[in-house]
Amino acid sequence: MTHPVVEAIRTALAGAGDPQRAASQQAYMKSSMPYRGITSPQLKALLRPILADPAYRIEERTQWDGAVRDLWDHATHREERYAATALTGHRAYRAWQDPGAVPLYRHLVVTGAWWDHVDEVATNRIGPILLSHQEILTPTVRSWATDDDLWLRRTAIISQLTFKERTDLELLADVIEPNLADSSFWIRKAIGWALRQHARTDPAWVRATVSGYGDRLSGLSRREALKHL
Repeated sequence: MTHPVVEAIRTALAGAGDPQRAASQQAYMKSSMPYRGITSPQLKALLRPILADPAYRIEERTQWDGAVRDLWDHATHREERYAATALTGHRAYRAWQDPGAVPLYRHLVVTGAWWDHVDEVATNRIGPILLSHQEILTPTVRSWATDDDLWLRRTAIISQLTFKERTDLELLADVIEPNLADSSFWIRKAIGWALRQHARTDPAWVRATVSGYGDRLSGLSRREALKHL
């Protein structure tokens, strides 16, 4: 049974948008799924009253998981998937941001399979759970670094982007190392991004790490890593 919040979101999105903008958005994102032409600020404004309305509050974790999957898996337009991601991160469901949510987020990463979905989940969903449950989640993130799925590997690499001095350097090295030979732009960019971000906190470690990788580090990753050093 579809939860009322899912119906409310679908109805709100269906009544908004700009067909001309939608075509441009779809082309820019190289998306097979069409857009409605709703901008990010417009989407936030549409979702805010729905997610804050007690009438649409989800009371049980299984219902929350199901509502997110329903909105995501049956999306006809890309904004519905953005709304599903917003639903996962709403403050009303903060208590469920723990290792139990990881299978849901893994599903969003693997089926989303593009940077707009993956980067949000990796840095703002998986990342905070990793930081607060390191002992439990570190083995999972480390295993993703060698998964066949490119987007899980990217998630592992960028999951600590916001950690600053709390970055687990051993884990960061462990998720980068097996991906050094990967020729994918998305992996090489992720490696450079992760190193560049940590360079703001520990430039000496990043310089030494880049030097240690030598020619195994791609030019793209190297340029990104050293951009501000």
